[in-house]
Parts: sequence; structure tokens; C-alpha cells
Amino acid sequence: MQTNRFEQTLINKLAEIDANGALKGREKIITAIKPPENGKGPRYFIEGQGDKAFIRMNANAYLGLARDEGLVKAEEAAVRAYGTGPGAVRFISGTYQPHVELEKQLARFHNREAAMIFSSAYATIMGLLPPLIDSETAVISDALNHNCIINAMRLSRPLLKGIYAHLDMTELEARVKAAMGQAKRVLIVTDGIFSMRGDYAPLAAIADLASRYDAEFTEGVLTVVDDSHGVGAFGKTGRGTIEYTGAQGVDILVATLGKAFGVNGGYLAASAPIVAYLRETAPFYIYSNPITPGEAEAARKALDIIDSPEGQKRLEHLRTLTKRFEEGLVNLGFEVLRSEHPVVPLMIRDSARTKEIVQHLITNGILATGLNYPVVPKGDEEIRFQVSAEHTQADIDYVLDVLKGYQSD
Repeated sequence: MQTNRFEQTLINKLAEIDANGALKGREKIITAIKPPENGKGPRYFIEGQGDKAFIRMNANAYLGLARDEGLVKAEEAAVRAYGTGPGAVRFISGTYQPHVELEKQLARFHNREAAMIFSSAYATIMGLLPPLIDSETAVISDALNHNCIINAMRLSRPLLKGIYAHLDMTELEARVKAAMGQAKRVLIVTDGIFSMRGDYAPLAAIADLASRYDAEFTEGVLTVVDDSHGVGAFGKTGRGTIEYTGAQGVDILVATLGKAFGVNGGYLAASAPIVAYLRETAPFYIYSNPITPGEAEAARKALDIIDSPEGQKRLEHLRTLTKRFEEGLVNLGFEVLRSEHPVVPLMIRDSARTKEIVQHLITNGILATGLNYPVVPKGDEEIRFQVSAEHTQADIDYVLDVLKGYQSD
């Protein structure tokens, strides 16, 4: 086969993606970071942008822990003790003491019997769903669930697959009822925080629904929640959407170490039998190296901080800034989807205007993400801002002033 013919096919597909408005294009490369000073948060320098400094309003670093000195020292000490990488998968010789201690600490943090870490939260979902889904399983998923859940369901071969309208508990219940008499078990899968919108699943209602119908299935109804954007950034003590909604009975919690915790990797927390089974059957766990021992130690330090007065201070600061930003946008006449979560969607509802505003922000030293069709449905075009505890009131006010300037132009 002529390689250039195959490459031309790929070039044509890229052109098609571009024509549909979904091409991500060249990545922005961060070359340096200027530390906080004079009431301003950190500033980022981008390759090709000279000495222009940017406020980063499009990162998942909700608590601003990635450059925390305590985390840096913890990781550095572990690297010196264990080296830069594990050198093997877990079941061969890639399990180090920091991995084990982190899993114990995560289980305690979430009040679960056990936890297990993966290379990422994406790998966690991809690793756990297929082993729990067989030809007698019904899987029911929220329509706006993350891409990892969608792809994990595609990898699986359930008896029934159902999608319910976003947050629609009536349709979810109907899907569960439809599986009665057919499936032995039901898996209800949902995001905790929906990353595009910053809204959250009514986990208490979902868990209650699962409990009410559990006896109708031979192997029960299980709930799986991916709260990667919630844990560390949402809830009174940062324990995420389960804490915020007061839900009881969520069977498997999935989250990440790479967002609010400021490190890398993903994990799940569940009962001891579920974790023991997944250690033997989850391919993304069995056949992939774990995070490094250094990352595990940094994550342990992040947990210590979150579960301390300093963590509470960061969370309160984050909530204060989020509220200030939302109120400022509303006062400027913009439409926002309001919640206590630091994802703040500015609803533009027009692709051309979304691109125009994003460019205006970049010109004025602000990094923000525009989401256009087909990434989001037509009419739901938005700019997704993400607030961080590293931001200051001056940062938030500057972004609001830039947006006010756009309206004046």
C-alpha cells in the first residue's frame, strides 16, 4: 500500500473535522510561569507570544496545588528514594510503598473499604466498566456523560444500553423499569460534575432510585459516579458531589489526582470485594504502569492539605472567587449557568461570537476555552471559564473588565 495515499485520507479527514469547526489545532505550549506577586495570581508565558503574560482561566487546577512547595518537596524526596518511574506494572514489581499508602489514604478520605489507583481517571473508567458489564447487564448513562464513559460503554457488550436525558430522573426510572425481567444487574453511570456546564447530578435521588429497584434484579442495581471535576473542588470539605448532595449508597466513586489535587493519575474507591475483583480483571490497571512513586507521595501531600484548615481556606477562597465572577458576568448582562462549582459557563449561543470573544480575551492576556458546535449542540455555544484558588480578586476583576471592554467595542 502506498503510504502517501493513506496519509492523504487522514489529511482529508482532518480537513473535514476543520470544516465542522471541531479541529483543536496547534497546542499552546507553556514555556514559563511567573509566580504570584502584587495581588495577582501566577502568569503563564506561551510559545510564540513573546513576553505577553497570560491569566489561565481554562485549567482544571481548582485548588492551585501543582506548584505548592509541600507537594514539590514530597515528590522530590520520593524520586530520590525510589527513582523517576516504577519500571513495571503493579502485579509484577511495580507496586511501591507510596502506591499502597496512597490507596489507603484515599479509601479513608472517602470513607470506603478500599481504593485503587490508575494512570488517569480516563483509564479508570475504561478499566472498570467492561469487567463489570456482561451479556446479562443493563447499562444506563446520562446523555451528557464524559467521553470516557461513552467509550467504555462502546467497549462493553451489555444486554441493554440506555441513555436518559440529562438529569432527567423520570426517564432514568423508566430505563431501569424497562430492564426488569431481562437483566440480572443494572449499572447506572453518571458524571458527578458535568465538565462542560459545571452542573451536577442529583446523586441522592439516583442512589435512592437504585436502592428502590435493587431487589428487582438478581444481582442488584449498582451506581458508578465519575466525580473527577468534583472531588477536591466541590462540597464543604472537598469530597465532591456525593458530599454536596448528601447521597448515600453510591457503589463506585471514580475521581482524578490530576485536577484539584494538582498531580497525575486516577482512582476509584469502593467496597473491598469490588476492588479485589477489579485488580484481577481491569486491563487498564493490570497492563499499564502505575503513576510514579513520586506522584503518589505528592498526591498524599495534597490529600493532607485538602483535609486540613489550609484546605478549607483554599476551598472557601475558591467559592468566594467563583461567586464574584458569576455575579460580575450577570451584572454585565451575560448569561451564565450558576452553581458553586468553579466551572463557569458563559453561554454565548453563537459560534462566530464565541470565537470573537475568545480572541478578544487572548489579545488581552486571558486563556479561556470556547466550545462550539459540534462539541456542544447548536445554540449551546459557550466559553468555559474555570476559576482556581490561585486566582485573586484582582485577576477576576481584570477578566470582567476585559469582557466589559468587549461589549463597549
